[in-house]
Amino acid sequence: MGRAKEKSGPLARRPDNSAFKQQRLPAWSPMLTANTVLPFFYLLSVVCMLLGVWLLLTVQSTQEKKLNYTKHGDCNLCFEMRQNVSNAGQTCSCKVEFSIDRTFKGDVFFYYGLKNFHQNLRRYMDSRDDEQTVGRIKNLKSPSVYCEPFQTVENEVPIAPCGAVANSMFNDSFTLTYHTAKGRDVPVPLLRKGLTWYTDKNIKFRNPKTDNLTLAQVFEGTRPPPFWQKPVYELDPHDPINNGFINEDLIVWMREAAFPNFKKLYGILNRADAPFTNGLPKGNYSIDISYNFPVQYFHGEKEVVLTTLTWFGGQNHFLPIAYLVTSSLILLMAVVLTVAWWKFGKDGKNMKD
Repeated sequence: MGRAKEKSGPLARRPDNSAFKQQRLPAWSPMLTANTVLPFFYLLSVVCMLLGVWLLLTVQSTQEKKLNYTKHGDCNLCFEMRQNVSNAGQTCSCKVEFSIDRTFKGDVFFYYGLKNFHQNLRRYMDSRDDEQTVGRIKNLKSPSVYCEPFQTVENEVPIAPCGAVANSMFNDSFTLTYHTAKGRDVPVPLLRKGLTWYTDKNIKFRNPKTDNLTLAQVFEGTRPPPFWQKPVYELDPHDPINNGFINEDLIVWMREAAFPNFKKLYGILNRADAPFTNGLPKGNYSIDISYNFPVQYFHGEKEVVLTTLTWFGGQNHFLPIAYLVTSSLILLMAVVLTVAWWKFGKDGKNMKD
């Protein structure tokens, strides 16, 4: 038997004669009428409204305290001092006092915030070497060209960690104190661990591994970024394990924010001992600030945020308001369609061409 002739020309591109390829499968074509569409609009409006009210009540249950310390009190002296580049190596400290009228119950999170700092610029986001921060010795000594102009310093000495993202790391530090009604000053304990995502701490950021060498010896032959006051292996003098590329403050900063106004986690209230077992008690507080990060060059502002969280997160009213606005628009549209339906009739006899 001879072979069947192969299809050629237009026939070669014709789909097989099957129900699926010839679109002969059973299908449902709904007839949209006012009796089916209008109840759906009203139901959708009610659902969006209930979701909006529920989320709004959830957000309102959180407690939050924001303190803008850019030029607050004696911090203004530090602000003026940071305007002069020649004072970059000098330390400056200030204090911010505030009070809490109602106890912050449960876990309390301490954030620092920046305004008008654009971490989402493409060239800024690309100015880093992920192969270096994952612990590759080759990239430690020879950073990526994407890090320019923060790739090397004089005499071609490599920078670790390199790039504009690491170079601009936020370096203010805070000490929170609770002033009791009896006049006693109690330092507020903040947990400085557990601030990062698991994937960041254990996968994306790792220190270079070499046998029988200290972390300082591993980073020998490198320099810290130009704006840093200490090398990467001395970022946390209180915890030797929290140093190098796995330093949690560094990891938190290296996850770039999507918007110019953002906040990043600095610490979590340690509720192990009184009087903080139930949260942050109401009363008077003060924050001692090591004022290092300059904001004049990008016309920015700095703040600290104390907040409690729910399953929905912190105080963010965008989604609840979006649901309520959507519900209102759908309800308005449903009412307009209902009026039009009653006026012209469902049979369309009163509608004119």
